Formats: sequence, structure tokens, C-alpha cells
Amino acid sequence: MLKHLNLHTLGVIVVALIMIFVLPAAISPFQINLLGRFLTYAIVAVGLDLIWGYTGMLSLGQGLFFGLGAYCFAMYLNLEAAGTRMPEFMGLYGVTTLPALWQPFYSPVVAILLAAVFPMIIAGLLGYMIFRSRIQGVYFSIITQALTAIVALLLIGQQRLINGTNGITEMRTIFGAPLATPDTKVALYIASVIVLAVVYLGARLLIKSRFGRLLVAIRDDENRVRFMGYNPVLIKTLVFMLSAGIAGIAGVLFVPQVGIISPSSWTSPPPSRS
Repeated sequence: MLKHLNLHTLGVIVVALIMIFVLPAAISPFQINLLGRFLTYAIVAVGLDLIWGYTGMLSLGQGLFFGLGAYCFAMYLNLEAAGTRMPEFMGLYGVTTLPALWQPFYSPVVAILLAAVFPMIIAGLLGYMIFRSRIQGVYFSIITQALTAIVALLLIGQQRLINGTNGITEMRTIFGAPLATPDTKVALYIASVIVLAVVYLGARLLIKSRFGRLLVAIRDDENRVRFMGYNPVLIKTLVFMLSAGIAGIAGVLFVPQVGIISPSSWTSPPPSRS
């Protein structure tokens, strides 16, 4: 098994190196930017596979966690573009002081951490309540989809705080580099390739571990796992949190490559701003 895993890992690394060093020279910056966006969706898919393919729980709320991660990083990008001023949209609604919610997002480190941790906290609280009540199957799917719709509606009403249905735009730079330049687009694409490879290999290692075998066992016969002394509620909550964190990180990579994030982006791709 270890030999097979090593060969598989080597294959993933080779593909990643080809994507990093060959593709940028073979296709246009626009295509690189488009491919980078697709890779962020692939990152979300890896997390979804953990909870659906291996644990048997279809979550229709991954768009929520993806969107929350994207919003966290978009707030940092918006503040970087604004400099010493407030974000432009706030002036349209008569906001004269930067809201306290925005203050931590001056730091890119805090923004990235919150993009991963905040979705995990939401998933942990929601998952524990759902799994403790032994809700599963289509009912779990409906609840996660309903939560996504509810949060999206709540954000639409927050015009003064996050520009409501228009979403957060005005993203011009990332760590001081202009987002519109080909070099920045390539760098974001490369970051997406690396994160996807790391997430995929990490998920594969998890599945090969004892925890991964428990996920499959829960999918096949949860009651037997419970009778063997394991706690399916804790296991399902942990994997749900992990998938939410993965989706949040994907959102961080997605938003600078698109240049906009809005509540409607959680259910359908946003328009291109390239």
C-alpha cells in the first residue's frame, strides 16, 4: 500500500509540475485565469468527496462555506485597495466609520485564517446539532441547502456592511501586486495548483488512515459503527468541518481571480471581471 501511495503521490506531483511549468507558456493569460477558477472548484470537490463519496452525506451547503471564505479574503482585498480610506461602497450608504467587523481584515493572515476557521465553526455547530439528532440522507441535504439560502438572504440585506446583493468588488491588488497583470494571474493559478495538489494528497492520506476507514464504515453501516463503541456524531462532525475548511480556502483563491463576490455567487458562477 505504501509503494502504491508513493507512486500515486509521484504521479500527482508530476501532473502538478506540468501544470505549473508547461501550461502557462502554452495558453493565454485569460485561459490561465479561467483554469485557475476551475481549480478552486476542484478543491471544493475534494472536500465534498470526503463527506459524500466516503461518508455518504450529501451536503448542498458547500457553496455557503466557499462563499464565507471568499468574503473573508475579499474584505482584505477591498481594504488593501482602499488604503487609508473606507471602501467606496460604504460612502454610498452614508457610512462614516469603518465597521468593527472589518477591522481584523486589515491583516491578510487573519483574513486567510478566518476564511478557513469561520466555515469550520459554522459546520461544527450545524453538524453537531444535525448528527446528534440522527438526521441523515435527504433531510441533511435539505437542511444544508436551506442554510445556504437563509445566509444568502441575510447578506443581501446588509448593504451598509457588505454592499448587499451587489457584493464586494473594488479589488485591485493582492499583497501589492496588481490583479489585472498576467504575472499575477499566473501566480494565482500556480497557487491554486499547489493547494489542490496538497489538499488532494492530504485527503488521500486521510482516507488510507484508520479515520478514513471509519468514514467508509459509517457510510455502509452507521449503527454497526456505533455498536462497536465509536461515536459517529463526532466523526461525522469532524469530517464535515474539514470539508467546510477546504471550501473556505478554495474561496480565498477564487475571489482574487474573479474580482467579485456576492450572495448570488454561492449558487451560480459570478460574471467575469477580467
